[in-house]
Amino acid sequence: MSSNENMSPVNPLPPVVVGLAVVIFLVEAAFNLGARGLIGGPEAIGWRSMAIGSYTPSGLLFDRMLETGRFPPEHLLRFVTYPFVHVSFTHMIFAAVLLLALGKFVGEVFAGWAVLLVFFLSAIVGAVVYGVFVDSRVALIGAYPAVYGLIGAFTFLLWVNLAAHGANQYRAFTLIGFLLFIQLVFGVFFGGGPDWIADVAGFVTGFLVSFVVSPGGWSRALAQLRRR
Repeated sequence: MSSNENMSPVNPLPPVVVGLAVVIFLVEAAFNLGARGLIGGPEAIGWRSMAIGSYTPSGLLFDRMLETGRFPPEHLLRFVTYPFVHVSFTHMIFAAVLLLALGKFVGEVFAGWAVLLVFFLSAIVGAVVYGVFVDSRVALIGAYPAVYGLIGAFTFLLWVNLAAHGANQYRAFTLIGFLLFIQLVFGVFFGGGPDWIADVAGFVTGFLVSFVVSPGGWSRALAQLRRR
């Protein structure tokens, strides 16, 4: 039997993407099981609220750090831990699905370390931009800014591919345009917070970082553009 016959028709998910999704799911599972009294005892009922209070950033917290010039490690840690905290199972599952879908495409091209860099750097920049523009106690919660960073990396790959084939590169931005439109519709009809600012910042970060961390980096992208 040839080796091709043994190959799976579906490419496996990159391990780093699976790892991120598993951590997100396990954290949410702990919150749900704790709230139902199945683990952790009586205090587990408040695990989600405690996590939001201890592991997520807010505009007010960011302003306080800037005003005092003090950046305690426990507060800086919030900028990389908030993607693993969600307000509900539904909030988490949408983020996890996007992470697995976009992470599969990006992870098949990028190295594992590059995927992690895009994920966490997008989360950090998203939180910083949120802190700069949002003066509120409302915390930034969920993996969406980091996932939007992966959408930015995915858009970069489409952008380079379209350039290589002489096609309209603006088509690469169809996905982000659609997602922002959906957010706008939900915001109009159901109300929404300013967290979209962090999402957009995450997307821009993921797109720009891809020039550096993608295979071939900037030189490959530039070469593709010069062929037009």
